[in-house]
Amino acid sequence: MSELQKKIEQVVAVLTEAMHDYAPVALANSLGAEDMVLMDIIDRYKLDMEIFSLDTGRLPQETYDLMQAVRTRYSITLRIYFPNVKQIEEYVSQYGVNGFYDSVDLRKRCCHIRKVEPLRRALLGKRAWITGMRHEQAATRISLKQSAYDMDNRMHKFNPLLEWSHAEVWEYIKMYDVPYNKLHDHFYPSIGCAPCTRAVTPGEDIRAGRWWWETPETKECGLHVGKVIPIK
Repeated sequence: MSELQKKIEQVVAVLTEAMHDYAPVALANSLGAEDMVLMDIIDRYKLDMEIFSLDTGRLPQETYDLMQAVRTRYSITLRIYFPNVKQIEEYVSQYGVNGFYDSVDLRKRCCHIRKVEPLRRALLGKRAWITGMRHEQAATRISLKQSAYDMDNRMHKFNPLLEWSHAEVWEYIKMYDVPYNKLHDHFYPSIGCAPCTRAVTPGEDIRAGRWWWETPETKECGLHVGKVIPIK
């Protein structure tokens, strides 16, 4: 058995355990490469869990193209959650359509409206959620555990790809012809909202293109920075 196949089976074991112990469970699919690997595994192994994504209203066209490709490729329905329109209108009225460039606080407020609040609605009724986060991705993710209790959302959180390398993610995508965001082909290893994402140059950190005007320590949107209690 290849090393990649061993890792795939480990992911299936983590997902199966989560479903057994904490159903109902959902995958938060950011439509990045890692989450597309997880969606493909869930579909390939016929695992019964909800998969959802957040449409912030500021996504690149390539991300919408991938949403449509997912609809065509997979039998699983990708549920889409949107931000509260009134909160968006109030933010833009106060700070402008691109007010998030003015300070870290305003950027985090924008992320809260466009991501955190819709996430909480998406997780209503769930007992656990799955993400595609990996240790390699950022300084803010080095201390992550594969399984932890998410205090903010009051449920368990699993990161099955935590120990995967960037190369292994792409080996899987190529092996199974998994649809992916075409911005990855243009040096966008991490993709979020269009105004907050740029391509990276050789040697840069893979999340250097996210909120590039901030320091690495602040580069999270609020979805994954809450207090967690490690389980294992």
